[in-house]
Amino acid sequence: MEPNTTPEIAPIPVTEPISLAHELQALGEHFNGRPAAVGEVFDSLGPRASALLVVVCALPFSTPISIPGLSTPFGFVILLLAWRYFCGLPPWLPERLRRVELPADFFAKLIKASSRMVGWLERRLHTRWVVLTNAEWKLRLHTVVVILAALLLMIPLPPLPPFTNTLPALVAVVLTFSVLKRDGLGVLAGYGVFLFTVGYFIFWGEVVIRVFHEVYSRLAG
Repeated sequence: MEPNTTPEIAPIPVTEPISLAHELQALGEHFNGRPAAVGEVFDSLGPRASALLVVVCALPFSTPISIPGLSTPFGFVILLLAWRYFCGLPPWLPERLRRVELPADFFAKLIKASSRMVGWLERRLHTRWVVLTNAEWKLRLHTVVVILAALLLMIPLPPLPPFTNTLPALVAVVLTFSVLKRDGLGVLAGYGVFLFTVGYFIFWGEVVIRVFHEVYSRLAG
């Protein structure tokens, strides 16, 4: 495992508790409209870097600002961070992923497009149903669903059918955010979105198979 070679970045100075909207705003101000490597963002997030970077990587695909070509590397970042958390390992990213560069206006667009959804989640998620979030092993178990959602997000699918990036990204955002807030009801909602996502992928998979068989039978006949 190669050590990260990116220079140390001072974490964004924040105080707890802080909302995700404020975290995103702080990131936008911290990088001030310039291109930023994933490693720089990771280093600036502080003690909650793993969970916050999962949310930052998933949010663009749960909003209308999706960036073509980034669902696979961003999905892999989510997968790697979630997997390491599940295994009880500290957050870490390989140098190749740390060098992936975000566009100069990435955070400005992210804040603009996701502020309404982030605000909606923050107003509704709070500590409750703690039986689902009161132990480390339970939090790690919830991370398995985030890992599966990341695998779906990584699949390089065409623009059609729609929502094939949006739904897995929503699973990652809702579950990760719910775990941060220790909201058991939010965790269950994340599981519900995941089950819907799996059904959606199965539905479109069957549609594609039927179309393929129809085309094949016509050509063969």
